[in-house]
Amino acid sequence: MDTKTTEGVKITVTTNYLPDYSSPVQQHFVFAYRIKIENRSEFTVKLLRRHWYIHDSTGQMREVEGEGVVGQQPILEPGEIHEYVSGCNLKTGIGKMRGTYLMERLVDGRHFDVTIPEFTLVVPYKLN
Repeated sequence: MDTKTTEGVKITVTTNYLPDYSSPVQQHFVFAYRIKIENRSEFTVKLLRRHWYIHDSTGQMREVEGEGVVGQQPILEPGEIHEYVSGCNLKTGIGKMRGTYLMERLVDGRHFDVTIPEFTLVVPYKLN
């Protein structure tokens, strides 16, 4: 589990390898990740955009940017939590992801970036 707090917004990430959707022979490895966003600040915030950097072990890097997360732009009151699950495919059995969420403080419209901690994506048998 990887965790990072920025301006009172805590991000926690957990990952799973999905062997039923992967095909190592065809260099296709699929991972799921669960993101937990906790608003520990005193302000109501809205998640506007996401920006991901996805790396595999060959050195290739992809960037993914867009509105919201899984089709939503959640609003979190102080103390609220939003969780979602998404996925990523790699050409190798080892990789990593990191990124940011663009958030807005609703009280004054101030935008700020929340860091998504870097986390690894590893096929379990690669750890042995």
